[in-house]
Amino acid sequence: MKKTLSVLLAVLLALGMVTALVGCQDNPDPSGDVGSLEGTYDITVWVSEIEGVADLTAQQIDAFEAANPGIVINPTIEGISEGESATQMITSVEDGADIFCFAQDQLARLVMAGALNPLGEQTAATVTEMNDAGAVAAASVGGQLYCYPLTSDNGYFMFYDKSVIAEDHIDSLEDIIADCEAAGRNFSYELEGSAWYTASFFFATGCKSNWTTDVDGNFTAVDDDFNSDKGLIAMKGIQKLVKSSCYVNSSNHADFAAATPSAVVISGTWGTATAQEILGANFAATDLPSFTVDGETYHLGSFSGNKLMGVKPQTDAKKAAVLQKLALYLTGEECQTARFEQFGWGPSNKNAQAADAVKNDVALSALGAQNAYATPQGQIHGSWWDIAKVVATAAKEATTDEELSAALADYQAAIDALFSMDPEVARAFTVIGSINGDTWSIDLPMTEESEGVWVTTEAYTLNAGDEFKCRQGKSWDVAYGMDGNNYVVETAGTYYIKLTIVGEVGTIELVPAD
Repeated sequence: MKKTLSVLLAVLLALGMVTALVGCQDNPDPSGDVGSLEGTYDITVWVSEIEGVADLTAQQIDAFEAANPGIVINPTIEGISEGESATQMITSVEDGADIFCFAQDQLARLVMAGALNPLGEQTAATVTEMNDAGAVAAASVGGQLYCYPLTSDNGYFMFYDKSVIAEDHIDSLEDIIADCEAAGRNFSYELEGSAWYTASFFFATGCKSNWTTDVDGNFTAVDDDFNSDKGLIAMKGIQKLVKSSCYVNSSNHADFAAATPSAVVISGTWGTATAQEILGANFAATDLPSFTVDGETYHLGSFSGNKLMGVKPQTDAKKAAVLQKLALYLTGEECQTARFEQFGWGPSNKNAQAADAVKNDVALSALGAQNAYATPQGQIHGSWWDIAKVVATAAKEATTDEELSAALADYQAAIDALFSMDPEVARAFTVIGSINGDTWSIDLPMTEESEGVWVTTEAYTLNAGDEFKCRQGKSWDVAYGMDGNNYVVETAGTYYIKLTIVGEVGTIELVPAD
């Protein structure tokens, strides 16, 4: 979408006046009068990359067709993470999916990018009636529903093997670590490379990272105190686990069946079925434990939130109405219940939540207990995830309090730089990925050779299978890869990385070094 539309949207949002000004056309309500919806519709749907979700979605679309004779859907269903789908939609709304799933913290920037067709009045009333209030709020901006609640379970807690972890130890991180070490089992917690999980230690000590945006959706300030005495305590808590022989940097439920099995996996409901299948009678789940530093005990925090389903604006009014009707169906009671039964996802639909199977679910009960210590996931600068994800590795490598404090000072400096970035740096593109010995934490500089053509300042040795993206301003708001995904190196060699941008399309080339 053009910048002028984004600015207008932002102003209207600020005034609480947004109604249907998205995609420069009216928003057809599936319950409204747009004539017969019979016909054949080719659509693209992005759902979770978790195995089986795409297949279940295909079955649910078949059921939708059966319930709506005359409507034929030819779907292309692709698995993509909820965080990555938002980035790809913003990079190019036109090339994005017709229906896509995303995490709630991405909502504001998707609205600003014109990537969401808001719900019509009648549909919004239906969705509001069907879903819990928190989920409806998560799907709304300025009182307008822009998408459909998909789950109320976007958080994490502790899965464990109760044959290894003693019941009277589950509240103590130190006791759990001791049980794992004594049994020769692992403790899986994705602290290195995932700020989403690492933040749990900082939230435990009372730290915060709250971001402010202007009416254009630009981040203007942050209230962040990770670099503090409280943050230092969090770093010491992290050290307790990452320096242990049982630590594994993972959130994969399949770790319970690894060569050296984990006895603990910190993760969310999406892998409940896997954990139950592997652990059998020894399956258990509860809220996160507490850790102790200098005689004081701190209960681990977490992020909490919802997953949402959005519909892209359309020029064809009938297709737009069909997409809204399909999205309403896919997020309805029957489909949410099916995802709970197959994947353990927590429903946002109130009728589904009231089912005995949901109320008695061990994992959802654990999530509910952890939510008492959770921080709702709001709007967070895209670069924060890169800045914060390295602090656990710094804690692992540090041997003194001074080194821990230095790591926090580096964290603070990186955040401060976001608001003092030279305009040329903010405009410039960089390369980031699993290349040049790095793992998505360092931006490699590029220079603009000519208008719209950017090239790395030096050549890099790339291996087959290496992945990267080119992004602007060290943020994910504008980022290019290959067909919306990461660029994957096919042939090893030493290359300059070249990005050519025409309109909203960015094309990456590998230029062999002489």
